Parts: sequence; C-alpha cells; structure tokens
Amino acid sequence: MRFHVRRKGRSGRRYLHIHGNEETAREVLNLHMETHAGTAYLIDNQDRYVNILGAKIDPNRLFSRVGAEKSLYDQNPGTPPPRLETVLDFLDHHREDLVDHLEPHDGDLLFALHNNREYSVTEELAQSDDTSIPQQDHPREFFLCTDPRDFALLRKSPYNVVLQNRKPAVDDGSLSRLAAKRGFRYVNLECAIGQFEAQKARVQWVEDHLPARHH
Repeated sequence: MRFHVRRKGRSGRRYLHIHGNEETAREVLNLHMETHAGTAYLIDNQDRYVNILGAKIDPNRLFSRVGAEKSLYDQNPGTPPPRLETVLDFLDHHREDLVDHLEPHDGDLLFALHNNREYSVTEELAQSDDTSIPQQDHPREFFLCTDPRDFALLRKSPYNVVLQNRKPAVDDGSLSRLAAKRGFRYVNLECAIGQFEAQKARVQWVEDHLPARHH
C-alpha cells in the first residue's frame, strides 16, 4: 500500500482517503487541502482493493487480524489457507507501521472520507450507541464518529450522524473499530459517489465546528 501524502501548515488534524475507486472523496479532499492545514493520506490506487503478497484485501478491513482474515477469504476464494496465513502474519508484523502514521495524537482528529454506491446509514443504526438522523431522505450521506464529544457537536448539524464507541461486538477490521478500541478521535464521512457538493459541504462543516483538539 502506497499513499500520496499532502501536508500543509502545522495542524495535527489528519485526513484519509483509503479506497482508490472512491473518486469523489479523493477530489473533495484534494480541494480541501489546498486551503486547510493538516496531513492527508490519499491511497495511490484506483481500485477498492489492494494486493498484499499477491492476495486481494479491502484496505479498510486490515486493522485487525480477524477483520483481515474475513476479507482475505472473501476476496481470494480457492487460495490455499497456508498462503493466506502468510499474508495475515505479514499484516500482523506491519500493521502498526501504518497505524503510527494515521493515529492522531493529543486529542487531534482523524477524518476519513468515503463514497458509497448502495451502503447507507440504515445498516449502522442497530450497532450504534447513539444516532441523529435528520435527513432520512438522504440515508447514503452520514457521519460515523467514535468520540461522544464529537457526536454531541455533529448532532447539532443538519446531517445524519451515528456514534460507535462501545456497541459493535463484531470486529470487522475497520479503522472505526480500531479507533473505538483505542479511544482516539475518528470521524468517517460517507457520501454517495458523485455527490461532490454534498461531501464538500459536510467536510467544511466539520472544519468549522469540530475543535482542533478535545482536552
């Protein structure tokens, strides 16, 4: 996995674009970084999946061994299990190198931008600790956050938001699960692919209303 890293100013805020086929999120983040401080990690890839030691895996499912294992077996049918075990061992050895770059420090925020084609907030309601859904007619546009203080602010917005800091029992290997487990600030913004203005407006809302740090 390779990332194009953009840095501007001295802000500790970090941004992430991890699925290469989510073009709208990439465009919005690149535009945002022209005028806002922080460090952005944009995956250098045009596909949703990445290849690690010749095996396909969803890059947002490798943040735990159990999540990586499910993604590997789903995406590589017929591959001998010992070969996939080698990939899992490799990920265990190198996972923290990636996390060290992405994990914010001292109360800073990691903000991930995603696009979807069918996925919606309705799929997250049952496993969320709290929800605010003022835009029921726009279920594919929503925030997911792991810090209750960020949720308290985001629920004042006109946008859909769910909080997941305790409830999800299944570790799917996503970055949100890791953030909830380790207790760092994480916000994920989902928007339908192609909804450039909608995603841009929501990114700006976070910039205007979420503090640089919670102390």
